[in-house]
Amino acid sequence: MKKPTIFLAVGLALCGCQRPEVPADFDVVDRQPAIYPDYTEVTVPINIAPLTFELEDSATQMIVRFSAGDELVVCEGLKAQPSMKQWSRLKTAAANEKMSVEIFAQRSGRWNRYAPFSIYVSTDSIDPWLSYRMISPSYVTYEELTLNQRCLESYDERVMVDNMLCGNEATGQCVNCHNYQQQNPQRMQFHARQHHGGTVIVYDGKIKKVNMRNDSTISAGVYPTWHPALPLIVYSTNHTGQSFHTRDLNKIEVFDSASDLILYNVETNEVSRVESDPTEFEVFPFWAPDGLSLYYCSAHFEFRDTVGADVETIRRAKEVKYSLYRKTFDPATLTFGPREMVYDAAALGLSATLPRLSPDGRFLMFTLGEYGVFHIWHRDADLYMMDLTTGDVRRMDEINSTETESYHAWSSTGRWVVFSSRRDDGGYTRPFFAHIDSEGRATKPFELPQRDPDRHRQLMKSYNIPEFMLGPVTVSPQEFADVLKASDGEPVRWVTRSRR
Repeated sequence: MKKPTIFLAVGLALCGCQRPEVPADFDVVDRQPAIYPDYTEVTVPINIAPLTFELEDSATQMIVRFSAGDELVVCEGLKAQPSMKQWSRLKTAAANEKMSVEIFAQRSGRWNRYAPFSIYVSTDSIDPWLSYRMISPSYVTYEELTLNQRCLESYDERVMVDNMLCGNEATGQCVNCHNYQQQNPQRMQFHARQHHGGTVIVYDGKIKKVNMRNDSTISAGVYPTWHPALPLIVYSTNHTGQSFHTRDLNKIEVFDSASDLILYNVETNEVSRVESDPTEFEVFPFWAPDGLSLYYCSAHFEFRDTVGADVETIRRAKEVKYSLYRKTFDPATLTFGPREMVYDAAALGLSATLPRLSPDGRFLMFTLGEYGVFHIWHRDADLYMMDLTTGDVRRMDEINSTETESYHAWSSTGRWVVFSSRRDDGGYTRPFFAHIDSEGRATKPFELPQRDPDRHRQLMKSYNIPEFMLGPVTVSPQEFADVLKASDGEPVRWVTRSRR
């Protein structure tokens, strides 16, 4: 029988280069260990970076043994941190199977061995890059933020857009809502608000800043969705406000007191209306994968005109219930059909937001909460899945937690999803991933791996709007800053198109 190959990882706590050994004398603990992040019994893609972790319980020393087939890795130190090379060999040996993880912890001179757990390795690869906004709590500051991109196959993280390159002591702004056409980093957009306001669009090597403010729109473009094939972006235009709670567990309420949908043509710089009803709040558009229909959220709300619109929306915030709708689209005329109900959440006394379709068009994932549009601040928000072939809707209990689940995105293959969750501490949003099978069922989620497993506990920022990418954005932060500062942006031309 072939002898197992042994790879050794020496923790930083060790002095010199002594060889770690698994204890021969130990007490058996009849339960799996509590570790952070919780990677017990998770399924990971074959191309993911090494999963590092630490014990939740205090210990004076830890030894971890990873095994898969003939491969064996032993790590010593208070943090398990296998190298890239070791992890690659373990994943290869465990492909479509699992690797076993045994943890030995030393306390008061005695070793304990916990029951082993498994990490399952899927040969379904994940898109290699992820982008997100890094932001401190919005009631502290929002100028000191960046749009970052991270290679999921390693720990390589880069700043994509640095907001501080455009600010100074007298002026400030915000950057947000990065979005891509089919995960293509060469076709992307993001917004800047306030001082250097405008929308920056990258399209096949060309960069431009667009001023979408117009007498015919509520605001510049806000929440975007790229058409899967054509140079078209649908935006919501919103009058957005924010209020703070002193006694509610949901600290902040972000709301719209007006919102519509518009269509923007990247090549012609034209804008036209998609949906505009003064008694409806339309928001969060998303194209179907075939590009022939548009999904979005809308809440019916009629003002009583006894106070200002923002004040009334705040006072009646729990009455605002969004449902999911769809409109057909004709690419030849760039026109949309009448709206169709997809999911009547309001009739159930609930509010549905963020519709996202799987690449094959079968599944619709969305966020559901008691009320409102900005579920990232609502602790009751959970992820739901609709099978569009049957109309069946279910709560995704396999990935939800007792804390907030909100923004989510599908990988290009439809086999993986990333979603925002506050399950760690209830305060900061971090990205989690789950494998989705052919029937729309998810595996136990795993947190974005870090070189130091304690990094998220030390990082006092949230990950906002995680989006998959097929590669990195190659425009530099300084190039983006130069475009933002150069002008007020190209004005758009408003056109009126007949409805079908």
